[in-house]
Amino acid sequence: MKFWAVLLLGVLVGGALAAKDIEDEPTEEQMDEADDVLEALGKDEEKEVEAEEEDEEEDEEEGILEKHPCFDKKCKRGEVCDLDEKLKPICVCAKKCPEPEDPALSVCSTANKTYASECHLFKQKCDLKSSEDGKRVRIHLDYYGPCKLIEECLEEELAEFPLRMRDWLKNVLVQRMSLELLTDKEMFHAKKIYEDERRLKKRADGGDWEAEILLRDFRKNYAHYVYPIHWMFSKLDQHPKDRYLTHAELAPLRAPLVPMEHCTTTFFKTCDDDGDKRISLYEWGACLELKEEDIKQYLID
Repeated sequence: MKFWAVLLLGVLVGGALAAKDIEDEPTEEQMDEADDVLEALGKDEEKEVEAEEEDEEEDEEEGILEKHPCFDKKCKRGEVCDLDEKLKPICVCAKKCPEPEDPALSVCSTANKTYASECHLFKQKCDLKSSEDGKRVRIHLDYYGPCKLIEECLEEELAEFPLRMRDWLKNVLVQRMSLELLTDKEMFHAKKIYEDERRLKKRADGGDWEAEILLRDFRKNYAHYVYPIHWMFSKLDQHPKDRYLTHAELAPLRAPLVPMEHCTTTFFKTCDDDGDKRISLYEWGACLELKEEDIKQYLID
């Protein structure tokens, strides 16, 4: 830009001096014109310098962000990344959580305590891990929404739970088929179940069945239940998709299981045979009373 300014100034002033043959000195109009051009060029040059400086600042900022140690640090829910004394990234408990405006964002823990949001629950879970109480208290997400008044789960109800849950899983699969919400593989299995159900003229009134009838139906039409049980496991196994169901992954299943919801937590605990706080496909199938030889990994792929 400086090169062009000097060159243009030389042309203008040179032209003015060449005019000496006609006039003794450049006219005021010619000098004003040169001043205007220089001023305009000066402003353009300032803008270019400012733009270059801004670009350099942006590059520096991007470089700082790209190099920040926390960029690649993964922390659990309820934790945030911070730097220790040696400027190494570490995960620490979040100091605060944003207050949600919508009460529907609240969650219920396995201790039947309502938290304003997932962040609040996992923050307290993190805080407890760092304290002596954390050795005795365990907090897990039970389901979304405020906690409900939970009745005691009677032994009789717990015994009926797998009967009603199996029936519910089968019906959900067939309902999703009617809404065309299934993949081709899912549709294939659902149609077979649906056609068999129609052939047997079952559930004409759409009402609930007594436990005795559900048990008899399970034994007689056992094959109808094998795929729905695998299908629901696959739908729940998402975060992460590792062929295990965590407490959080089971949460979406709790609310719809009405009127069985007061037994869900107890039931799922009984499914965890090895006590590792995860339910494998085999534990899931066995809990819902599938035969061991009918629990197939390929049905959840």
